[in-house]
Amino acid sequence: MTEVVECHSGFEYAERPLAVNWEGSRYAVLEILAQWRTSGGRCFRVRTEEEKAFELFYSELHDEWRVKPV
Repeated sequence: MTEVVECHSGFEYAERPLAVNWEGSRYAVLEILAQWRTSGGRCFRVRTEEEKAFELFYSELHDEWRVKPV
C-alpha cells in the first residue's frame, strides 16, 4: 500500500502536511514538531491527533512522499 500525505501547497508544493494516510488509516496532523530541507526535498516530524509521530520526507526529485513512524 502506498502511504499518502495530504499537504497544504501555496507558493511551493508541500509547504505543510495536513494528514498522513498510513496502513489504511488517516491521521490528521496536530502539530509540526520540526521541519527542515535537504538537498533532495522537505522533511517534517509531526504529531497526530492520535498521539502518533511520523517523519515525512517529500522527494522533489522523485515527486513522492516517504513516511516513517517514529
